[in-house]
Amino acid sequence: MYDATPEKMPKARLGRRAFLKLAAVGAGVGATASLVASNKVRAATSEEVKDPYPGSKKVKTICSICSAGCGMVAEVHNGVWVRQDVAQDHPISEGSHCCKGADQIDLVKSKMRLKYPLKKENGEWKRISWQQAIDEISQKMLKLREESGPDMAMFLGSAKFNLQQSFYFRKFAAMWGTNNIDHVARI
Repeated sequence: MYDATPEKMPKARLGRRAFLKLAAVGAGVGATASLVASNKVRAATSEEVKDPYPGSKKVKTICSICSAGCGMVAEVHNGVWVRQDVAQDHPISEGSHCCKGADQIDLVKSKMRLKYPLKKENGEWKRISWQQAIDEISQKMLKLREESGPDMAMFLGSAKFNLQQSFYFRKFAAMWGTNNIDHVARI
Protein backbone atom coordinates (compact mmCIF):
# COMPACT_ATOMS: atom_id res chain seq x y z
CA MET A 1 0.00 0.00 0.00
CA TYR A 2 1.24 3.48 -0.90
CA ASP A 3 1.89 5.84 2.00
CA ALA A 4 0.74 9.39 1.06
CA THR A 5 1.99 11.20 4.11
CA PRO A 6 4.01 14.35 3.35
CA GLU A 7 7.19 12.82 4.76
CA LYS A 8 6.96 9.82 2.42
CA MET A 9 5.97 11.64 -0.79
CA PRO A 10 8.72 12.27 -3.35
CA LYS A 11 9.85 15.87 -3.65
CA ALA A 12 8.84 17.59 -6.89
CA ARG A 13 11.79 18.93 -8.83
CA LEU A 14 11.68 21.51 -11.57
CA GLY A 15 14.64 21.47 -13.92
CA ARG A 16 16.18 24.59 -15.41
CA ARG A 17 14.84 23.94 -18.90
CA ALA A 18 11.30 23.34 -17.65
CA PHE A 19 11.51 26.48 -15.51
CA LEU A 20 12.60 28.57 -18.52
CA LYS A 21 9.77 27.16 -20.65
CA LEU A 22 7.22 27.96 -17.95
CA ALA A 23 8.68 31.44 -17.49
CA ALA A 24 8.44 32.10 -21.25
CA VAL A 25 4.83 30.93 -21.34
CA GLY A 26 4.02 33.10 -18.34
CA ALA A 27 5.66 36.14 -19.94
CA GLY A 28 3.72 35.56 -23.16
CA VAL A 29 0.42 35.23 -21.32
CA GLY A 30 1.19 38.38 -19.32
CA ALA A 31 2.11 40.38 -22.42
CA THR A 32 -0.99 39.22 -24.28
CA ALA A 33 -3.23 39.97 -21.32
CA SER A 34 -1.78 43.49 -21.00
CA LEU A 35 -2.46 44.19 -24.70
CA VAL A 36 -6.02 42.92 -24.49
CA ALA A 37 -6.69 44.95 -21.35
CA SER A 38 -5.48 48.15 -23.02
CA ASN A 39 -6.75 50.04 -26.07
CA LYS A 40 -3.79 48.91 -28.21
CA VAL A 41 -5.67 46.01 -29.81
CA ARG A 42 -9.02 46.42 -31.50
CA ALA A 43 -11.26 44.08 -33.40
CA ALA A 44 -10.84 44.15 -37.16
CA THR A 45 -13.69 45.64 -39.13
CA SER A 46 -15.61 43.36 -41.48
CA GLU A 47 -14.03 45.22 -44.41
CA GLU A 48 -10.52 44.59 -43.02
CA VAL A 49 -11.29 40.92 -42.60
CA LYS A 50 -12.47 40.65 -46.23
CA ASP A 51 -9.59 42.71 -47.68
CA PRO A 52 -6.63 43.30 -45.32
CA TYR A 53 -4.55 44.85 -48.13
CA PRO A 54 -6.86 47.20 -50.04
CA GLY A 55 -5.59 48.04 -53.49
CA SER A 56 -3.27 45.04 -53.70
CA LYS A 57 -3.00 43.08 -56.90
CA LYS A 58 -2.79 39.33 -57.44
CA VAL A 59 -0.06 38.10 -59.76
CA LYS A 60 0.09 34.56 -61.14
CA THR A 61 3.65 33.29 -60.96
CA ILE A 62 5.76 30.15 -60.67
CA CYS A 63 7.38 28.81 -57.51
CA SER A 64 11.17 29.05 -57.76
CA ILE A 65 12.12 26.41 -55.20
CA CYS A 66 12.66 23.64 -57.77
CA SER A 67 12.19 23.21 -61.49
CA ALA A 68 8.79 21.49 -61.27
CA GLY A 69 7.09 24.80 -62.12
CA CYS A 70 4.21 24.75 -59.64
CA GLY A 71 1.82 27.67 -59.87
CA MET A 72 1.18 30.24 -57.18
CA VAL A 73 -0.71 33.48 -56.84
CA ALA A 74 1.31 36.24 -55.18
CA GLU A 75 -0.52 39.16 -53.62
CA VAL A 76 1.46 42.40 -53.99
CA HIS A 77 0.66 45.55 -52.00
CA ASN A 78 2.63 48.76 -52.71
CA GLY A 79 5.34 46.73 -54.46
CA VAL A 80 5.75 44.29 -51.54
CA TRP A 81 4.84 40.61 -51.68
CA VAL A 82 2.45 40.25 -48.71
CA ARG A 83 0.61 36.94 -49.19
CA GLN A 84 0.53 33.91 -51.43
CA ASP A 85 -1.98 31.29 -52.41
CA VAL A 86 -1.93 28.20 -54.59
CA ALA A 87 -2.98 28.53 -58.22
CA GLN A 88 -6.09 26.35 -58.30
CA ASP A 89 -6.13 26.11 -62.10
CA HIS A 90 -2.42 25.35 -62.63
CA PRO A 91 -1.84 22.18 -64.71
CA ILE A 92 1.27 21.05 -62.80
CA SER A 93 0.51 21.70 -59.14
CA GLU A 94 -3.27 21.36 -59.52
CA GLY A 95 -4.02 23.65 -56.59
CA SER A 96 -1.42 22.42 -54.11
CA HIS A 97 2.09 23.15 -52.86
CA CYS A 98 4.83 21.12 -51.29
CA CYS A 99 6.04 22.24 -47.86
CA LYS A 100 8.89 24.24 -49.45
CA GLY A 101 6.63 26.04 -51.90
CA ALA A 102 4.18 26.91 -49.15
CA ASP A 103 7.04 28.71 -47.40
CA GLN A 104 8.31 30.53 -50.50
CA ILE A 105 7.29 33.98 -49.25
CA ASP A 106 9.33 33.53 -46.06
CA LEU A 107 12.45 32.69 -48.05
CA VAL A 108 12.10 35.87 -50.07
CA LYS A 109 11.40 38.08 -47.04
CA SER A 110 13.98 36.49 -44.71
CA LYS A 111 16.29 38.90 -42.90
CA MET A 112 19.04 36.28 -43.28
CA ARG A 113 18.88 36.40 -47.08
CA LEU A 114 22.06 37.74 -48.67
CA LYS A 115 21.49 40.47 -51.23
CA TYR A 116 25.08 41.30 -52.14
CA PRO A 117 28.51 39.62 -52.00
CA LEU A 118 30.45 39.58 -48.75
CA LYS A 119 34.14 38.90 -48.13
CA LYS A 120 35.73 38.13 -44.79
CA GLU A 121 38.73 40.36 -44.11
CA ASN A 122 40.51 40.44 -40.74
CA GLY A 123 37.68 38.42 -39.17
CA GLU A 124 34.97 40.85 -40.31
CA TRP A 125 32.47 40.48 -43.18
CA LYS A 126 32.83 43.34 -45.64
CA ARG A 127 30.49 44.18 -48.52
CA ILE A 128 32.17 44.04 -51.93
CA SER A 129 30.96 44.74 -55.46
CA TRP A 130 29.66 42.04 -57.77
CA GLN A 131 32.52 42.76 -60.17
CA GLN A 132 35.13 42.28 -57.43
CA ALA A 133 33.51 39.00 -56.36
CA ILE A 134 33.43 37.66 -59.92
CA ASP A 135 37.02 38.75 -60.60
CA GLU A 136 38.43 37.22 -57.41
CA ILE A 137 36.54 33.93 -57.72
CA SER A 138 37.43 33.49 -61.41
CA GLN A 139 41.11 34.24 -60.74
CA LYS A 140 41.22 31.64 -57.95
CA MET A 141 39.44 29.05 -60.12
CA LEU A 142 41.80 29.59 -63.04
CA LYS A 143 44.83 29.34 -60.74
CA LEU A 144 43.55 26.06 -59.26
CA ARG A 145 42.88 24.64 -62.75
CA GLU A 146 46.39 25.62 -63.85
CA GLU A 147 47.97 23.98 -60.78
CA SER A 148 45.86 20.80 -60.58
CA GLY A 149 44.14 20.36 -63.94
CA PRO A 150 40.48 20.68 -64.91
CA ASP A 151 39.39 17.57 -62.96
CA MET A 152 40.12 19.38 -59.69
CA ALA A 153 36.56 20.76 -59.82
CA MET A 154 33.22 19.02 -59.38
CA PHE A 155 30.16 20.74 -60.82
CA LEU A 156 26.92 20.08 -58.96
CA GLY A 157 23.64 20.87 -60.66
CA SER A 158 20.54 22.14 -58.90
CA ALA A 159 16.91 21.13 -58.60
CA LYS A 160 16.12 24.73 -59.53
CA PHE A 161 17.61 24.32 -63.02
CA ASN A 162 15.23 24.08 -65.93
CA LEU A 163 16.19 22.22 -69.10
CA GLN A 164 17.97 25.15 -70.71
CA GLN A 165 19.91 26.02 -67.55
CA SER A 166 21.03 22.40 -67.22
CA PHE A 167 22.23 22.47 -70.83
CA TYR A 168 24.33 25.60 -70.25
CA PHE A 169 25.65 24.24 -66.96
CA ARG A 170 26.83 21.06 -68.69
CA LYS A 171 28.41 23.13 -71.48
CA PHE A 172 30.25 25.22 -68.87
CA ALA A 173 31.70 22.06 -67.26
CA ALA A 174 32.82 20.82 -70.71
CA MET A 175 34.37 24.21 -71.48
CA TRP A 176 36.19 23.98 -68.13
CA GLY A 177 37.56 20.64 -69.38
CA THR A 178 35.92 18.09 -67.09
CA ASN A 179 33.18 15.47 -67.03
CA ASN A 180 32.86 15.82 -63.23
CA ILE A 181 29.22 16.83 -63.16
CA ASP A 182 26.39 15.50 -61.06
CA HIS A 183 23.13 16.53 -59.47
CA VAL A 184 23.07 17.83 -55.92
CA ALA A 185 20.15 15.57 -54.95
CA ARG A 186 22.38 12.48 -55.13
CA ILE A 187 24.66 13.75 -52.36
